[in-house]
Amino acid sequence: MYPTLPKSYKGAFPFKIGSTSFIYPDGYAQNVKMLAPYLDEIELLLFESASDSLPSNHEIKKLSLLSNEFDLSYNIHLPLDIFLGDKTPSIRHHAVETIIKIMELTAPLSPSTCTLHLPYNEADIEKERIKRWQERLYNSIEQLVATGINNEMISIETLAYPLDWVEKIITSFNLSVCIDLGHLIVNRFDMEAVFNKYCKRTSTIHLHGVENHQDHLPLDRLSKRDMDIIVRILKQFSGTVSLEVFTYDHLKTSLQYLKKYWHEAACYP
Repeated sequence: MYPTLPKSYKGAFPFKIGSTSFIYPDGYAQNVKMLAPYLDEIELLLFESASDSLPSNHEIKKLSLLSNEFDLSYNIHLPLDIFLGDKTPSIRHHAVETIIKIMELTAPLSPSTCTLHLPYNEADIEKERIKRWQERLYNSIEQLVATGINNEMISIETLAYPLDWVEKIITSFNLSVCIDLGHLIVNRFDMEAVFNKYCKRTSTIHLHGVENHQDHLPLDRLSKRDMDIIVRILKQFSGTVSLEVFTYDHLKTSLQYLKKYWHEAACYP
């Protein structure tokens, strides 16, 4: 019904290579079934917090069986429509409750990490606004941690602002980091500087192509300069690298390009 990847990339790199659960126009289990023979890990995209958008307990059981059958691991991308730093207390409370619910739902899958966005949605970057947002975030994470969840299972993703803005929260609550290299390129941050600073906390790296300020493209859209930097970073990393693309063609191209570039970098250090 759907095209399969032409070759397996399991164990092809010193890190786990994975991609998203949105490669084929189908459900979570069908995507995993198609991808599992070819990848080390799948990033389950739980982008919406509504209960009818989340996988059912039955589907979680199917995903667990597929994990055992194909020696596959998972990581979770938590919803994009939850806001721990929002000005409205009820919205922050909903965010905390949603994270708890999803971590409990997906616990049988033993995910490597649960990636969380902490978006800054204020109109400007005035210092006092940032400070109040940071305080709201801190209080929300404090409530979340008080429930007894595994702090290190939550990885804070790099977004459009410097990760330094939430560094105190990350260190205070012993959270992990998700370095999205595509986001760093789009926002013109120094990839190596961010990795060097947070590498010991980084559980997963999101990787995708960038061209004309558009991200989540296949890797062959990246400049040689950016690709050289990325390979230098990946040579120091042993966690999970998730190719964060959303179509079969983009995934196929990205895997082939990464493998080719990795081989060339090994031949010409």
